[in-house]
Amino acid sequence: MADPDSTPAQESVAATEPHQTQAQTQTQTQVDDTAAKLNNLTLRIWPPTQRTRDAVINRLVETLSSQSVLSKRYGTIPEEEASAAAKSIEEEAFSVAGASFSADDDGIEILQVYSKEISKRMLDTVKARAATAASDAPSDSAEVVSNNEGATGGEDISSSSVKAEA
Repeated sequence: MADPDSTPAQESVAATEPHQTQAQTQTQTQVDDTAAKLNNLTLRIWPPTQRTRDAVINRLVETLSSQSVLSKRYGTIPEEEASAAAKSIEEEAFSVAGASFSADDDGIEILQVYSKEISKRMLDTVKARAATAASDAPSDSAEVVSNNEGATGGEDISSSSVKAEA
């Protein structure tokens, strides 16, 4: 029964309060459930999935075989050779990083080791290839000597002989 002193608006508010309380309780229960699930959620960064490892290899192949900062200094590597090198680089880096993994680690540090190993090995690969290519190519001094031998009468051409003739 309604209170004789209450207005219809007050009765309406009083009637909806239990409903609001029930909705608030249900919402709070959902929030609590979600929070409990998040507390039990574990994100694993290490080891990377095979899909991630394949993406790393593909990126390495692209970096080694196309124009990049590295290729400007050390030259590009043919795609087939770059593919083999990229697989080797990634596998070696994965092994080194995996050896330093511990169960207590959250994965961030191990991921940094993996990344640094890839960078280091990629740089070592391009440097070694550039050094091999440089040692296989004839040196500039040998070309100069052979060019000078082509002068008439076997004379050496130098700036001092040009000055003396002037």
